[in-house]
Order: sequence, then C-alpha cells, then structure tokens
Amino acid sequence: MDVPTPAPTAPAAPAPTAAPAVAPPPPPQLPSAKLNPYNGFHHGVSLLHGWLPLTIEIVAAVLLVVAIVRWGRRWWLIRVPICLALGVVAAFAARTVMDNEGLASDPAPVRLWIWVGTAVAAIALVVVGWPGARWWHRTAAIVAVPFAIASSAVVLNQWVGYYPSAQSAWSALTAGPLPHQTDQDELAAMRNSHPANGVVVPIDTGDGASGFKHRTEYVYLPPAWFAGPTPPALPAVMMIGGEFNTPADWLRSGQIMPAIDAFTAAHAGTAPVLVFVDSSGSFNNDTECVDGPRGAAADHLTKDVVPYVDSRFGVPADPAKWAVVGWSMGGTCATDLTVMHPELFHTFVDIAGDLGPTSGTKEQTISRLYGGDAAAYDRFDPLTVMAKHGPYTDVAGLFDDLTPSHRPDRTGKDAGGRFHLPQVDESRIGVGGQDGVMDTGEVGAAEKLCGQGRAAGIECTIHTTQGGHTWQFAAAAFTSSLPWVSARLGLPVHT
Repeated sequence: MDVPTPAPTAPAAPAPTAAPAVAPPPPPQLPSAKLNPYNGFHHGVSLLHGWLPLTIEIVAAVLLVVAIVRWGRRWWLIRVPICLALGVVAAFAARTVMDNEGLASDPAPVRLWIWVGTAVAAIALVVVGWPGARWWHRTAAIVAVPFAIASSAVVLNQWVGYYPSAQSAWSALTAGPLPHQTDQDELAAMRNSHPANGVVVPIDTGDGASGFKHRTEYVYLPPAWFAGPTPPALPAVMMIGGEFNTPADWLRSGQIMPAIDAFTAAHAGTAPVLVFVDSSGSFNNDTECVDGPRGAAADHLTKDVVPYVDSRFGVPADPAKWAVVGWSMGGTCATDLTVMHPELFHTFVDIAGDLGPTSGTKEQTISRLYGGDAAAYDRFDPLTVMAKHGPYTDVAGLFDDLTPSHRPDRTGKDAGGRFHLPQVDESRIGVGGQDGVMDTGEVGAAEKLCGQGRAAGIECTIHTTQGGHTWQFAAAAFTSSLPWVSARLGLPVHT
C-alpha cells in the first residue's frame, strides 16, 4: 500500500511585527512624585575650563605678589626663602604620598604640585611676614591663603573632572537632591503610569550579611518599571565609581542622567534598573571592592545589595539579568566581581580599570588591602581567579580604556563599529594625566585580562581612545556601552 508522501511544509513565516501603537496622551503630573528638575545640574559655570578657574589662579598669584613685594634685606634673604623652602617640601611630600599610596594611575599635572606648594608657602608667609608688615601686606597674605588653596582644588578638579560646573559642586557639597530623585514611599502612587522619565530613589540595603558600614545608595527605576500593577522583571546594572567616591558620583560628576533619559525615550521607557552602590564606606577609603581591613566591600555588594534589589524591585535573581559597570577603581571591581561571581553576574564593563585590586606595589597591596594575607590577594586577583575557575558560560566583558598618544585608537576583537566612544565637548572634559604620554597601563591591563578571559571562555572586547582619566571619559564610555549592556541583559535595543 502506497503511503502518500506529505507535501513539504513551507517554513513558517515570521510573525508579523505589530505596528507601533499610538502613544496615549501623557498622564497628568503626579504631585506626589516630587521629581526634581536638573536646575542647572549639567549646565552652568564650568570648573574645568573658562573664566572661573583662570580667575581664581590669577587672583591668587596677584595677592601673593602684593604680599611678597617688600623692602628689606632680611626679608629677601631669610623670610622669603623660608616660605619657599616650606612650599617645596610640601609639594614633594604630597607627590611622594600620592606615588607611595598608588592613589592614581595617571600622573598629576605639575601645576597641581606647584599650587600645593604655593598654598603652604602662603600660610608660612602670613606667619613669618606678619611682624612689622604694613596692613595691605597682611591683608593680601591672609586673603591669598584661601585663593591658593582654591587654586589647588581647581587644578585637582580639572585633573579628574570631578565637578564639571559650579552648580554640580554646590549641589554635591550641600547634599542637594539628585536629578529625578524621589522617595521610596512615593513609588506606589506612581504604579500603572508611564512617567516621562525614570526616578532615582535612595535605598538602605543594610549590612546584615557583610557588616560593612555604608552610606546611602541609590536605585534608578526606568519609566517601564511603573507600567502595570506590579513591577516588571527588568534586569539590573550595578554602577561603581572611582577610588575617591560617593554612591551618587555617576549622577553628579558623571552627569549620565541625560543619556539615560535619551535611551529610555528611544526605547519606550525601557532600560535596566541601575544600582548606584557604595563600595568604600567613606570618600577616602580605598577598598578596591575586596574583603579586608578596610571593610568587607565584596560581601556588601554581593550579599547585601544584590538580594535587596532582587527582592525589593523585582529584578530576576538570574546572572544573565545582572551586569556590573565601573570606572577606574570601579572598573577593576566590575571585572573582579564578575569573574569571581559568575553565579551573580554575566556581563561587565571595565572603564579604565587596573589589572587587579591595587594599593601601591604588590607588597603594599597585600599589607593594605588584605592585612598581610597573601592568600587573600590570590583570591581576589582576577587573573588567578580566571585561571583556576575553568571555562565560563555566557559571560562577556567590555573594556573601555585610554590609549597613550603614541598608540592609535582601536577597537578590540568583535568590537563592531557602533560602539566607538562618542566625542565629548572640550569645555566639559577634565585634563586627566596630561603628561604628554598618558600611558596609564590600563590598555596593557585590559589586554592581559582579555587574553586570560578568552582562554577561559569569556567573550571579551577592548575599546580604546585617547584622553584623560576623567569622569567625562567615564560618562562617554557608559553612554556608548549602554545599548550593548541592555542587549546582553535581554532588553530590546534599537540599533
């Protein structure tokens, strides 16, 4: 009996793409949301370039000249040399401390040390120049001190780009509200809505698992988080700042909120939940995100923060739905946390990070970060961790780094042209380590980490560009990487 051969089945046609729905009229403004406008947050008087920094330095120099120029042999042969000697000693001492502590990968501009020394010399000038001085000499010397200190601060800020404008500095120093900041108790009233912008809420994750004393942390919730009676299962990105930091630095110094708003506007309000964490506990406590004498920072991020965000904001407890993005020290943390905890994170972006947690030389690092425990150093060293771990599954990383001026900009393997770093307005960018070379070692570190990562099954890409080690570079790198990170986390992204 012949069995009829079934006719070949045509391949199923792809499901038709639904036409975009007509956007409903925006809901009325929610008075209870207490959303804060930028209020000049990303505009205003520049502290990086322009008239204000230059004016501060000129005024300081003029005041010092007025205070110094006097008649008298003893003044020029004894008192002025004493002030100059104290200033030189202070400048060299400050530079030595920075070098020994490994506080920066980029060399500081010479102007910084000149002004540090000048500030100390100005203080000495008030003391040694007071007896017998005329009133205008005394007045000029006294007023020169704060202006010399301010000049040091201005140059330091120009180096790292920490406060782009006077407005952002004032907002940070007075603990002003962040862009779009609201309280957690206002979130319920915003459910079943589609706000034009997301919100930033302060959170307290506690320290029950780590014992790590931390400052207020923040979560950004995109507009899509408010659609429906319950939060959708959006993915999350842990955001970590530099060595000297506050949890709000990405928003204040990095000023990334406009980029986030633009991304959500282009993607129907959808974006990852962003978690701005405290990795140090205080502004000058360099933990490098490890557990040691400076605090159990790694435990805090992995055992306090992640479970809290999962339970409180509906983020899936799935490593494919979590990423880590960090700049400078935070970039080191991003790589380290991911390779150490692939059960929590599958995606990372390392922006100008180091080869591993570092606080000076290897011996100094073991002493400072691990209390002399060399085994702990190995436990947190990403190269060692990857070598011991074996093959990783579905883990990927992106390195955005600064190349020295004698090396061409490039993108790494599988980079793709669409992820080139965007240009940053020169009026908004800090100078970084403008030593004429800018060879911070970051590219070499990325190449070693990427090589070891690929050998262990991690998809790895390196992007490089010329520039300074500044928050403006960090913000540009974040903006460039956000579509890739979002796609990795499973969100639809328009290319």
